[in-house]
Amino acid sequence: MSALTKRATVYLDPMLHKALRIKSVETSRSMSELINEAIKFSLAEDSEDLAAFDERANEPLIAFEEILKDLKKHGRI
Repeated sequence: MSALTKRATVYLDPMLHKALRIKSVETSRSMSELINEAIKFSLAEDSEDLAAFDERANEPLIAFEEILKDLKKHGRI
């Protein structure tokens, strides 16, 4: 483990812990590696979502009721 890593206590659901432990053994990777990978994936996904929000920031807002009226008007519902 690198000197740049930080130690943290994480409380896992017992079944998740068991699954993580088994995956760790089957993939020859540490539980820390798997957890770090999962966190990186989750944060990257959040970053993509935020970028999508930024891209659409200037789009006009449409009220839900307006959409429903339009759907009814065009026979969609």
